Amino acid sequence: MGVLILLLPTWLNSHFLQLCLLFIKLLNTEAIWVKFNYFYCMNKIELNELFEPELIREINQFGTLQVFKEGDLIMDYGKYIRMMPIVLKGTVKVLKMDDDNNEILLYYLSNNESCSMAYSCCLEAKKSEVKAIAEEDVEIIAIPHIKLDEWLCRFPSWKNYIMRSFNDRFAELLKSIESIAFHKLDERLVSYLKEKKRLGGSSVIKASHHLIADELATSRVVVSRLLKQLENDKKIILYRNEIKLLPDL
Repeated sequence: MGVLILLLPTWLNSHFLQLCLLFIKLLNTEAIWVKFNYFYCMNKIELNELFEPELIREINQFGTLQVFKEGDLIMDYGKYIRMMPIVLKGTVKVLKMDDDNNEILLYYLSNNESCSMAYSCCLEAKKSEVKAIAEEDVEIIAIPHIKLDEWLCRFPSWKNYIMRSFNDRFAELLKSIESIAFHKLDERLVSYLKEKKRLGGSSVIKASHHLIADELATSRVVVSRLLKQLENDKKIILYRNEIKLLPDL
């Protein structure tokens, strides 16, 4: 079996790369898959800045590129997790369900970030207590669970990355708890809209009132009333399943 070497220049966009990925899957050739992953990751300059060259080579050798469409399920409650995702593109939202089956948003993951809970589940071989959903089209590198502990001992940059990831996620959880405990719902809603704008890079947010209510652990009626008040105050414009944030928000 021959090896196809794909020399992909950095200016190629992700749509072309995804077409190459589909072509390689059809060929069902592991050697070509590894070589493609290598050149694909080399286009992700940020990873090169995070990790030493030897670790980058192992990420390309053992990691797997996965592509998810908006709304796709990446991790689910009660499922064993065999990989830790590193987000290359897009945004992933992580949710937790309580005993009454109510879901609340824990945090978002964006470029170069990973889920600490996935890491913990991998190491302890336990079922997931969270759900991760693609907020938009997402590309991740899936790191197999068998490599997580090994890399922690071998690569200082990996250890730093994992420790920083735990610290960042813990800080975000504390922020969520503080918001629920001490802030009024209208303040939480405004913070939620601003965070969605920051992550998506757009002042137009695609989200239904029902979805926002679920992620803020409240009712749709309350969210609709608060959004209407923001619109009356000329801080947002409401469309069907879309919200445009105005400068005065």
